[in-house]
Amino acid sequence: MSWFKRKDSNIQTDKKKDMPEGVWVKVPETGDTIHRRELEENLWVDPISGYHFRIGSKEYFSILFDDENFKEIADDILPTDPLEFVDRKKYADRIKDTQKKTGLTDAARVGVGKMGGHNVVIACMDFSFIGGSMGSVVGERLGQAIDHAREKKYPLIIISQSGGARMMESVLSLMQLPKTSAKLARLDKERVPYISLMTNPTTGGVTASYAMLGDFNIAEPGSLIGFAGPRVIRQTIGRDLPEGFQTAEYLVEHGFLDFIVPRTKMKKKLSKLLTILENKSG
Repeated sequence: MSWFKRKDSNIQTDKKKDMPEGVWVKVPETGDTIHRRELEENLWVDPISGYHFRIGSKEYFSILFDDENFKEIADDILPTDPLEFVDRKKYADRIKDTQKKTGLTDAARVGVGKMGGHNVVIACMDFSFIGGSMGSVVGERLGQAIDHAREKKYPLIIISQSGGARMMESVLSLMQLPKTSAKLARLDKERVPYISLMTNPTTGGVTASYAMLGDFNIAEPGSLIGFAGPRVIRQTIGRDLPEGFQTAEYLVEHGFLDFIVPRTKMKKKLSKLLTILENKSG
């Protein structure tokens, strides 16, 4: 039995996701309020504290692609319920409800276009879709993104935002870890650049696979990045964790990330990085 299916049409993704409602928005880090329009103009980053609100694929594609112009691929791959999983509700019903609520078909989208004049493939996860969990559809869409980048020799950017593997798909979800890792190994053999951008949060199986396999591993400020969450680790080892443990800043200090880039400077930084890579390879 197949665990995903193809469909000619797809659900449009024009709805807001993960951003607070209302004209005035409260900044969680400071308790201050900021006008929604000012926040949108600053790419959902508080200009005073630098707090990065969570955004989705629609917003990242708008920020990174030149003139917001891109072609979406792998969007005809849709989720099914091969295990007929049930917890508080049927997994099939959960998928339908989440699709209706978010306007997304699953927790990852793939776009192909130009960024700073460079041809790129950008795959972006959406936390609003079942916590950005990695199921078989996410793995297949990312796999197709990697294959497309390898065939076209376009640099690949994967923006991670996930709570980890999707438990409703059990081993079918776990299969996506070696699958995406193997495809990235083939990409590396072809010497096609891969930049991994980790946002808040990037945890679980995503961190244990493609999120940490970039030629450059970068993150947004304040992002939570790790395999198990800090509460789980604290309960397991029975002791307090270092201050800032598993934040992007902590990981950079300890050599697990290359650098941190604020969202407002992300496109410029990534474009410059691709220019350097192109000049080096040329």
